[in-house]
Amino acid sequence: MSEARPLFETPADAVRHCGPEAPVLCFSPETLRETAETFRHGFPGLVTYAVKANPDPAIIDNLAAAGIRAFDVASLPEIEMIRSRVPGAVLHYNNPVRAAYEIERAVALGVRSFSLDSAGELDRLTPRVAPGTELTVRFKLDVKGAAYDFGAKFGAEPPEATRLLAEVARRGFTPSLTFHPGTQCAPPEVWHAYVAEAGRIAATAGVRLARLNVGGGFPAHRHTGPRPALDPIFETIRTEANRAFSPGARPALVCEPGRGLVAESCTLLTRVRALRGTDIFLNDGIYGGLAEMLTLPMTDRIEVVAANGLPRCGAPIPVTLFGPTCDSLDRLPGTPALPGDIAEGDAVLFRGLGAYSGVTATRFNGFGALHVTTVRRLTA
Repeated sequence: MSEARPLFETPADAVRHCGPEAPVLCFSPETLRETAETFRHGFPGLVTYAVKANPDPAIIDNLAAAGIRAFDVASLPEIEMIRSRVPGAVLHYNNPVRAAYEIERAVALGVRSFSLDSAGELDRLTPRVAPGTELTVRFKLDVKGAAYDFGAKFGAEPPEATRLLAEVARRGFTPSLTFHPGTQCAPPEVWHAYVAEAGRIAATAGVRLARLNVGGGFPAHRHTGPRPALDPIFETIRTEANRAFSPGARPALVCEPGRGLVAESCTLLTRVRALRGTDIFLNDGIYGGLAEMLTLPMTDRIEVVAANGLPRCGAPIPVTLFGPTCDSLDRLPGTPALPGDIAEGDAVLFRGLGAYSGVTATRFNGFGALHVTTVRRLTA
């Protein structure tokens, strides 16, 4: 993402002023702050931001201004970037696989919380972190409900998590548990299952948890209609935590939203490069800001705006959307219905793309440059 920061009223206003050379990510600080307030006032514990979703400096600065002062970091560059922009921030290094030099550098940068999911990682951490450091054991369950499962790569099965948690406490570290239910996880029942299992793991290990980190996975608004409800998830976490742990022993709760916190703050503005019947060629695609369309259900929050900023209103027709590269794989899934009067030079707006649209973009074939602009609001 570039550092360009012109200011427009709405994405439609940006259409009138931005050229067609590159896609534009229209960022609304006000929308980001509103979502941050939803989490800060609704979640029953500490809200941290998963930096991987969007590390753009404007995102970090606005989250800090909105009161988010703790961050989930997964690499040394993320740690160093947060330290430079939010010097007093609390950092949770929750990528559970790290090299020895990464642990040592993180400790030097003031990190005091690390996750792990294996005995080998515990052994790697033990000589390099101070007694009392928070070591958070990550576990996984075979519970469906997310767009895709995070347990295939990380997380110990409950019996192993129990052994690790007991060993963390025995070695003199501060014991905590964490899990990640998977991305775009809307059913509150998934959090119910995980929090209940956390209570069983702690009880079996004979360990009083300092904290329970319920991960990310909070759903963003990807489909037309009401935004996914977060309050039922927050209430499920609160209720089940009170049930799963004895009175006075309930751990402090932590969450680490990425997508759920920042997705709604940006609209991706692409341009129609060419038309061939119902085949539409855009200046962005799966090698750029639309990469996640291949791994998550295709969004239908798509609008078409003419070059003068006015919406196209033709009868919807099914179309095929191609990206700009010469690779035939550069095609968005399905055949979304777009206005039949769509024309070359029009803007195709994809709503809710503030997460992962910038960090996963490549420069394949010379495309993929993603400019950023600021808008006061995302709707007219």
